[in-house]
Formats: sequence, structure tokens, C-alpha cells
Amino acid sequence: VFLKTKMSIEELQKNPVDEIIISTGTLPRKISIPGIENQKVVSYTDVLSGKIIPGKRVAIIGAGGIGFDTARFLAKGGNKASENLQEFLDFWGVDQNLETAGSLAVKKIPPAERKIYLLQRKSGKLGAHLGKTTAWIHRQELLELGVEMMSNVKYIKIDDVGLHLEFQRKEKILEVDHIIICAGQESERNLAEKLNRKSNVHVIGGALKAIELDAKQAILEGTLLALKI
Repeated sequence: VFLKTKMSIEELQKNPVDEIIISTGTLPRKISIPGIENQKVVSYTDVLSGKIIPGKRVAIIGAGGIGFDTARFLAKGGNKASENLQEFLDFWGVDQNLETAGSLAVKKIPPAERKIYLLQRKSGKLGAHLGKTTAWIHRQELLELGVEMMSNVKYIKIDDVGLHLEFQRKEKILEVDHIIICAGQESERNLAEKLNRKSNVHVIGGALKAIELDAKQAILEGTLLALKI
């Protein structure tokens, strides 16, 4: 086991092996917006890792699973209410003593840590493809926390003032401290592409397919490959 090690072709040549499995996952997908190089723009990986602590006003570009997770993380200050039973019951208004009608109590929703805008280019409801039975839960939770959701958005530019966009046929400026890019993922195949002519190289998981990344599918690919070799 090698930790904090960046594998290279040279390292593989020093340590010859029978099979090479590339399971390097994904990288954040880059997007093109005028001013994207502005210091206000950060990646969700930097935010979730704690490398960057966003300000009190934040715009999130991309409303897929990553966008929703990032919005929830920031709205709740990184707290996971689902891991604290009483906080979970308070948030959803569950009367554990069964003393109210339908066991529904008044919700105790903590104030949001930030003002958050969750944005997507596509029209329609945000989070529509998160899950048939759970999408509404994620959406409702963010709405309760005051996250403002905007769809069918056209991004114009980014500057020191904030994010300039077109929404409902009107130009609007979101004066935010940070703009977090959550616009999907791309397969990390740098090493795989250098080794793609070798018959003993196998690519699985997000490195193989980043679109609609599925942990269950990645685990299946790893299991089947292990059985094969």
C-alpha cells in the first residue's frame, strides 16, 4: 500500500505487475463563462474538503447531486442533522411522544448559515433526477433552509461584483462572495490513456464513465473484474 503517491508509467516500470486496474475516479468538469478565472470562483472539491471556507453569500452553478450536497453542506454549516436523531426530528416536525395529531409537531428549523443561490441552465424543477422517492426530500430541505433555486438560467459573466446572469428574461447580478462550480464530472483517465495499448490494463468506475456516476455500478465492475483475473 502506497499512500500520498502519484503513480506514473515510470513507477509501474520499476514495479512490474501482471494486471493494472485504473480506478482513478473523476475530476470536476470545467465550464466556460467569461471571467471564470476570477478569484471568487472555486470548485466544490475545495469547499467540501475544507480547503476554502466560502463567504456568507454563495452562488452554486449546477443543481445535480453534487450541487444539492454542496448547498446542504453550506446551509447547515457542515452539520449532518441526519446523524443526530433529535435534530432530525425537530427539523421535520416529528412528535416522538405521539401527543399531536398525526404526530406532527411545529418544525424547529435552524437559521441557514449562508444566503445560497442554487442555479441550473436547464428549465424545469431542480433536482428532478436525484431519485424518484427522495428528490422531493432534498429539495424541501433546501427550501426550508432558505436556498433560492433558479432554473433556465443563462450565465453572462463573472467579475468582482459577482455573477451576472439572465433569469426570466431579465438580467440580474448576484452579489456573492464565492461562486462554486458543481457542473458535473469528467473521467480522470490521464494514466489510463498512456497505458491504453496494454492488454493488461482495465478501467473501472468513474474513470470509465463519469456521466450519471453510480457507486453500485462501480462496485459491480470491480467485483466482476476481480473474478475475471
